[in-house]
Amino acid sequence: MTVRFGTDGIRGRVHDEITVDLAYRLGRAVGSVFSAPVFVGYDTRESSPSLAAAVLAGLADEGAEAVNLGYFTTPGVAIIAKQRGGVGVVVSASHNPFYDNGLKVLGLGGGKLDHATEEAVTAALNAASAAPRSTFDEPARDVTGERDYVAHLRELVPGDFSSLHLVIDCANGAASTFAEKLFAGTGARLTMLHDQPDGRNINENCGSTNVASLVSAMQYTEADLGLAFDGDADRLIAVDEAGNVRDGDDLMVLFALDLALRDLLGGGLVVTSMSNLGLRRALVSHGIAIVETEVGDRNVLMALEEQSWPFGGEQSGHLIFRDIAPTGDGMLTALLLCDLVVRRGPLSDQAVAAWQRVPQAIINVARDAYDDVAVHQIFDELSGFYRVEAEDVRLVIRPSGTEPVIRVMIEGLDGDFVNEFTRRLQSFFHA
Repeated sequence: MTVRFGTDGIRGRVHDEITVDLAYRLGRAVGSVFSAPVFVGYDTRESSPSLAAAVLAGLADEGAEAVNLGYFTTPGVAIIAKQRGGVGVVVSASHNPFYDNGLKVLGLGGGKLDHATEEAVTAALNAASAAPRSTFDEPARDVTGERDYVAHLRELVPGDFSSLHLVIDCANGAASTFAEKLFAGTGARLTMLHDQPDGRNINENCGSTNVASLVSAMQYTEADLGLAFDGDADRLIAVDEAGNVRDGDDLMVLFALDLALRDLLGGGLVVTSMSNLGLRRALVSHGIAIVETEVGDRNVLMALEEQSWPFGGEQSGHLIFRDIAPTGDGMLTALLLCDLVVRRGPLSDQAVAAWQRVPQAIINVARDAYDDVAVHQIFDELSGFYRVEAEDVRLVIRPSGTEPVIRVMIEGLDGDFVNEFTRRLQSFFHA
């Protein structure tokens, strides 16, 4: 079966779509396309070490210089690749459940692959010979990578955060290896959550996709800031001192305004189609231009490069500070957020003063139940109800690039309209 990369590498169910054979062949492919050292890291899923061992074996059989970083965040692999003049491979399914996994390739210097290089890797992968066996021994790990990555983050954000009490949710993922050491070095008081991975509890009722336990912890600890990462720690969702969840849109508004005040924004912000209408209204009122892309951090990064702007991101909490990092990094974003709170005051006060979120609803529809055509047909049927001014409402229908669902997003200035529209949609989807 021909394999193709999605919006974030290759991702799917372990043993079905993501196999040892596929991982081995990816190693062979990366080794044949690049002539640089390849740094391999993986998250805390029970399947990740064996898949990483297969990637490393494929690289070695192709004659590549392969370095095993062990448990590592995706942005951490990118940083090590950049520091050491190589490329990266990450075994992770990010925010997905433990029974999924994925394979992601980072280009020379740790950046996203351009389309031509991705096509070359894809072609080499599909042409690669099968794995010679079903299991591989994992080579020794390079223990210097963790030290260098943590040191690099602190060089980028060297502030003293001893005035803050932080609650940190590691999602039982890759951040579990790094977060306590990193943030303890800032002087902050720490309360750690979900930092004991067992191979199956990654993202399970925790992390950036489920912040209920973080919100609860913020209430009983009376902490200043809550920080939630996803499985591979490239995203950050925050909880303010009042217990309010602050997603990527909140953080983008605050960072963009702060950067603009310091003449560091470069004129505008790159967002995706899922960012809230309220974000657009708030930033435009401050004279900040908005460029919108399709969902996907690579799309954001490409737009940033085209505009020569330093900052953009996604509502999911995947934020890119292009001048200082080759990809989105949840722990870097967290450090920068701590710095923002220390400089400008409590997160809730900043968010309330900066913008007002427009009512928004997102419905996930199983892709095997409704394809893109069916979803559009449903909206045709609802066209009689959908009669509002274009500037007052936005409707986005798109297939997810990481999960087998179609995402339908509706937002508008009138909350009653959004609620009724959502109710009618759900009656179709669950009929």
